[in-house]
Order: sequence, then C-alpha cells, then structure tokens
Amino acid sequence: MTILLSNAEARRIFLSRQGLSSPPGRALGKAGLLQLIHDIGFVQVDSIATVERAHHQILFSRNQTYRREHLAELLEKDGELFEHWTHDASIIPSAFFRYWKHRFRRKEASILANWRKWQGEGFDATFEETYRRIAESGAVMSRDLKVEDHKSGGWWNWHPNKTALEYLWHTGKLAIARRENFQKVYDLAERVLPQHHHEPAVEHDVFIDWACRSALERLGFATHGEIAAFWALVTPEEAKAWVDANKAELRQVSIETADGGKPRAAYAFAHSAESLRDVPESPARLRVLSPFDPLIRDRNRTERLFGYVYRIEIFVPEPKRQYGYYVFPLLEGDRLVGRIDMKADRKAGVLAVRRLWWEPKVRSSAGRLERLEAELARVARFAGVEDVRYLDGWQGEGA
Repeated sequence: MTILLSNAEARRIFLSRQGLSSPPGRALGKAGLLQLIHDIGFVQVDSIATVERAHHQILFSRNQTYRREHLAELLEKDGELFEHWTHDASIIPSAFFRYWKHRFRRKEASILANWRKWQGEGFDATFEETYRRIAESGAVMSRDLKVEDHKSGGWWNWHPNKTALEYLWHTGKLAIARRENFQKVYDLAERVLPQHHHEPAVEHDVFIDWACRSALERLGFATHGEIAAFWALVTPEEAKAWVDANKAELRQVSIETADGGKPRAAYAFAHSAESLRDVPESPARLRVLSPFDPLIRDRNRTERLFGYVYRIEIFVPEPKRQYGYYVFPLLEGDRLVGRIDMKADRKAGVLAVRRLWWEPKVRSSAGRLERLEAELARVARFAGVEDVRYLDGWQGEGA
C-alpha cells in the first residue's frame, strides 16, 4: 500500500534527516559534532567567506554551540573526518573512506583521459616524482612544488606538480592533512587517516548497497535519481537496479508537492515507513542558511518540497542578477520564508545587511522581524563582528 505524505509532513521529515529539527541551542561538543556530520552525511566546503565559510555556517545553522576548533581537531588531529568529493568538495566522516575507495578507482581512468585532453601529452610526467617527494619528505602545499618558469592561468593551467597533487588526491593516494589560509596541505592518505578507516576492503556489491541505503536513510524518501545524486558515488542506473532488487524492504510513498500539483512517487524503507511522520516539529526560530546548505543542494527537490526557487548568482553579471552576488536563504520552522543579502565587514566590525526579500504570502510582521534581528545578532557574533548594521532600503521599496 502506498503511503501518502502531505507536503508539510514531507518537509518535516527531510528537515529532521538533515539535522534541522533538533534544538539549535543544545550543547553539541566534539563528539556531537562528529555524530551530526555522520547523520547528515557530509558538509560542503567552499572558499567564499561573505559572512563565514560554507562548512562553518552549515554547522552553525544546525547548532549555535558549534565550535570551529572541534571541526579542526576532527579533521587535522583525530582523522575522524576527511575532505573529498561528493557532488562538490565536502567534509565527510572517515568511517566512509573505505567506500570512497570505489570512487577513486572509478574516477582514475576518466581523469587520466579527460586531463590528457585538457593538458596534453606528458601531463602526468611528475606524478611519481611528486608522490615520492611527499612519501620521503612529508606534507606539502602546491606552492612548495611550483616550478620557476611556469606562468599560471588559473585552474585550467595548473603547473605540473599541482596537476600531480590534484590527481593523487582525486584518486585517493593523497589526502588533505589540513588547510593553511584555505590552501590545501597534502600528505599520504595513510598518514592522514587512521588505519582502521582504510580497512577492511569493501566488495563492489556491498559498496553499491551502502551508497544507496545510506543515501535513502539521510533523505527519508527518494526516487532512484535522488538516491544516486546524494553522494554522487553511483549512477542512476545502479540506484534503480538497487531499488528493484530491494523492493521487499521498501515501501512506495506519494509526496504532495508545494504547488499542489501531481504527487511525487518515491520510496522509503518499509521498516520505518509507518513512523516517518513521527518526527519533532522544527524549531520555530528563524535561521540563516548557507547557499551551499545540503537542505537546498538538490534545487528541484527544494522547489517541490518548499516551493522555493534558489540559484547562486555569483557568476551572473550584476545587471542580470535577480537578487545578489551571495544571498542567504531564510528558514523559519519548516518553511523557507525569504532570503537576505548581507556581508561581514570585519574592518568596520559590523554585519552589513543590504537587502531582505520575503517569499510571496510571507508577511513582514513585527514578530518575524524580531526573530530575524535575533538571528542576525547570533550570526554577527559567530562571524566575529560586534554589531548588525541595516543599510538604507534594506527592506525594499515601500517597506
């Protein structure tokens, strides 16, 4: 029998699976932080720090007791987290590293073929030399190996050793030991991650099962395409074959969409299908999300569940932007209610709020504005600035 989930129920389920239903002020600690990242799966990394870097903001939006030093210890000292790719560069529990070895093997041949077209024959000339230097002399940054006569042209014109470092990292031979001023420091994977995270080896079928099963657990309900896209480890065809092979464990669910259109068919685990609705209400607090938050990563799912259209406009020419360069979604309870353009001006010591947009049918009430102001004060403290400054016209025309 198909289970029908209302749109509100579906939103609450997904928010719960993505760590946004727990009280945001509950003490987290380092162990709790590791568990949070394990539960949501990964935290995307991005270099832009308009307010704060994406990974810090993603974690802070879920728990305001989050401490950056705990993340650094888990990554750089304990080896309980590692940095690699899902759909983008992400921080991932090291307990999953043995499954990523399948990604390394899958990517190696395609990387070699694609990079040969990109950089030409001989692009791999320094691979062995670079690996040997790190093995013998220890961790390096790209700048430590840069050749004197190479003229940089950005990512499309890496110097030979930078190409070697990235290839060795993408194929799992190197890992990121730490970052200095956000620049990667590379070392041998076996020196960065504890040995127990390298073994035992995982057979191919077990890898496919884990990739699909763990994705569905973190999504709550999903199509085979959404299962494949979650980790970006398996193909949609592999995810569909997994669904077909495991239908005895699955239940069909039908999800009401935000626009009231045709319900969306999906799957959930049969053992948890009846209790899907037994999730806590999301905190009523208004929260600022990172543009790279996993809640909104799948833009189509975001539109279906929340009726919220979001695009990052970093690469859109300014005259053509609908909102702004780096605009933050606003979550209130179980609804995405607006977006805000702001920047931490650390020289002036303020969080400068440029513009606010509420979603259609969301009222700019006094209570909602108070909740927004309280959240912006929390964000300002987290970003290391003293005050929030509201610029002229920040509420828009007629506000």
